[in-house]
Amino acid sequence: MVRLQLRKRSQPKQLILLYYRSVKTSQSRRLFGHRVFLVAVVLAGLSVLVLSPGAVRADGPATPGSSSPSQVVELRISSEIEPILAEYIANGIKQGNDEHASLILITMDTPGGLDESMRQIIQSILQSKVPVVTYVYPTGGRAASAGFFILLSADVDAMSPGTETGAASPIMEIGGQTVQIDPTLRKKIVNDAEAFLRAYVSKRGRNVDLAMTAVSDAKSFTDAEALKGNLVDVVATSPENLFSQLNGRVITRMDGSKETLSLTNLVIEPVGMSPREQFLSRIVQPDVFFVLLIIGVLGLYAEFTHPGMFAPGVVGAIALVLALFAMHLLPVNFTGLLLIAAAFVLFILEAKFPTHGVLGVGGVIALILGALMLIRTPLTGMGVSLGVAFGVAIPFAVIVIVLMRLVLRSFRWKPATGKEELVGTEAEVVQPIGAAGAAGMVRIHGELWRAVVSDGPVPLGARVRVKKIDGLTLEVEALEPLQAK
Repeated sequence: MVRLQLRKRSQPKQLILLYYRSVKTSQSRRLFGHRVFLVAVVLAGLSVLVLSPGAVRADGPATPGSSSPSQVVELRISSEIEPILAEYIANGIKQGNDEHASLILITMDTPGGLDESMRQIIQSILQSKVPVVTYVYPTGGRAASAGFFILLSADVDAMSPGTETGAASPIMEIGGQTVQIDPTLRKKIVNDAEAFLRAYVSKRGRNVDLAMTAVSDAKSFTDAEALKGNLVDVVATSPENLFSQLNGRVITRMDGSKETLSLTNLVIEPVGMSPREQFLSRIVQPDVFFVLLIIGVLGLYAEFTHPGMFAPGVVGAIALVLALFAMHLLPVNFTGLLLIAAAFVLFILEAKFPTHGVLGVGGVIALILGALMLIRTPLTGMGVSLGVAFGVAIPFAVIVIVLMRLVLRSFRWKPATGKEELVGTEAEVVQPIGAAGAAGMVRIHGELWRAVVSDGPVPLGARVRVKKIDGLTLEVEALEPLQAK
């Protein structure tokens, strides 16, 4: 091979030509030609993959001669509206804005939820620079209560056939139970909800008066009624049908500006919850909350009754903190908590007193009833399932009773280490023990100990029992048979 020194300004074509001339044999030239051909094929293939319309990312530049793809960020509300779900929706809307998506789609099937979480979602929708579409889907779904407020807040709201919305009257709950409030206070709450709904419904050009009836009279609407009453814009059988109806539609944004939706060459990006949001959303599930609560109580109980194990205490503390976090978000019924506490006390009493299982059975019943009453709200109907309540109550009862019996039995155990283990042990007198405190010597476990007796002399070779220990002196008593001898 000829050694070449090339300037940096040499063109790629000149480099290839110089390298080709440096090859001596025709065979080497053929190999070089094959390599150039393979490189050209690879580059051509990569260019096809990168520049093909189907491979273009929604946020990437469009290729010449092809239409720009439309990115749709898809979010989903499929449960009660609570803080973790509100955070997920807000983050998804922010992601759609950061990626300059063409549309943000929120599919909905919810019975409602918390007012504060609902307002957080609506605020994110109203502030979004990207058009937002809310869609009650699938067939049979609903957007009730707080879901009705969210549905009407979007730039375009749609429903699937066989769905319903409305029933948006606010209710007040304490401890998971609906409470009657002062008429003046209730009027203030209803007026505030109506004003909030009216503020953005009027901007969207929808039927304000009809929307108000869902708050004041708790009225509900089918998809056909909502479309006819100008509460929703579209009734679509599927997301694909929805996109086809929205393509080219002119919408009015919150600031009054007009925008035409272009939904050709769609690239749909479903956005799920982050691992953190999934973890927190699982914690606030009633079944998980109940299990965490029981694990927390059981772990701390095991640590207190058996100090030094550490693992139960660590696990119990973590579980209890997570349960307290969920308790902050869930509508917890304090009657359920009292029943669970009563069950715990009954299990302890069952271990302490011979009741032949009466207190234990009562504790199991109290624990199951407490679990079923622990979380209950008329709005959503959610709560601890019966299977989880039974599956947790019986093992919990067995563990608490067994642990308490071990603790009570340990109070009667003889010490197995130290000088205290000698109490109650028999010994042999190797030096007579005199009366009135005169000390002698005894052999116990192969050791010689100084011993005294308070009730008469003990002869050599007699058997004695240790009563107590005073320093290095044992106080003993003669065994009756040998003393008589």
